[in-house]
Amino acid sequence: MRIDAKGVYYRDLNKKIREVVAAGADKIELDNVNGQYFIGDGINKPVTITINGVPGNDLGAFMNGATIIVKDNGQDNIGNTMNAGKVVVHGHAGDVLGYGMRGGRLHIRKDVGYRVGIHMKSYLENKPVLIAGGKAGDFFGEYMAGGVLILLGMYSDDTEKPKHGFLLGTGMHGGVIYVRGGVDEKKLSNEVGVFSPTNEDEAELKGYLTEYCKDFKLDIKEVMKEKFVKIVPKSSCPYGDMYTPMPR
Repeated sequence: MRIDAKGVYYRDLNKKIREVVAAGADKIELDNVNGQYFIGDGINKPVTITINGVPGNDLGAFMNGATIIVKDNGQDNIGNTMNAGKVVVHGHAGDVLGYGMRGGRLHIRKDVGYRVGIHMKSYLENKPVLIAGGKAGDFFGEYMAGGVLILLGMYSDDTEKPKHGFLLGTGMHGGVIYVRGGVDEKKLSNEVGVFSPTNEDEAELKGYLTEYCKDFKLDIKEVMKEKFVKIVPKSSCPYGDMYTPMPR
């Protein structure tokens, strides 16, 4: 099923997408997308939506099993509270990616913005994974409670830009962040520590990156050529000392 989104109001476009999904379409291609919001939101069927153009904010929010492939850049709030499925962005993406993300995969080919992975969480076997192939802005992994963030720093258009911004891991109290080639520890928050991955970590990491490389036709050997560091919280209650205890 092919839909021309040129000049189509976002509500009308999303209504059409939901209609064709309900009618049984398993592959949808959207042409001439130009900033329409909320594409793929709440879809809970295993449909693949390919987007030619740049979608607007909240792509794939509350999604529960679909796959979205963006052939260009993405904007902000991709994967907001996503439960399952996958979003693959072949260009750059904006801020607040994976907000409250509870499961599924979010694969970005190039750079990402600020507050990526904020409030990510996991439950039992439902573990979200967000991989950025380029560089990241400030507050990467802010208030992260679960899941996996991976930053490669490899596929950026800006060679002078630092790999990551300030306050990485601020308020982090769960989950794990892996960064290829190390981090600037002066830019980390006080709540996190840097460690070497275990053999089990490396096996899990390779599994995630194998899927990522397949999506973008990259060489997994090249990605794994450099060592990764593992960033985890020092405490499960990073702000426990900031509040006055209740009297008994």
